[in-house]
Amino acid sequence: MQSSMAERLAYGTPLDPVADDTPVHLVPRSTTALVGRILISAIFILGGISKFSHPAATIGYMESAGVPSAHVLMYVAAIAELLGGLAILLGFLTRLGALGLFIYLIPVTLLMHAFWKSTGMAAQMQQVNFLKNLTIMGGLLAFYAFGPGRFSIDRRMRRPMQP
Repeated sequence: MQSSMAERLAYGTPLDPVADDTPVHLVPRSTTALVGRILISAIFILGGISKFSHPAATIGYMESAGVPSAHVLMYVAAIAELLGGLAILLGFLTRLGALGLFIYLIPVTLLMHAFWKSTGMAAQMQQVNFLKNLTIMGGLLAFYAFGPGRFSIDRRMRRPMQP
């Protein structure tokens, strides 16, 4: 049975219609995982670099949101974003980096994008940022669940040794 391009794109390898007990094997999308890692890591790497480059602006924004110890937490945030972003980009300790960034985004999202505390256009902008962070968190959970894909340091390290 010939499968359509749309079916292969949506589901991967088609099922064998003759054997009902054939296990379902989906085609890995390693290149897609690599592109996804590059795209999702960019916001963290650039954010971490920006925090290190302009600490006063970041500290001011954090203080305006009521974040305590902003002078210290700014550096914690910058390091978390940079290291987590690099982990995902390189596919090195990807699951740990994704989980760490997911946990990091919980207080960031709740404290820095509390749209329910604002009104008018400010509330709308904070709601957009809140939802953006939720979307990023979903992507991070997908990398935590499924790993970085074939084109990663994690995969290379986990490959069995050749005799």
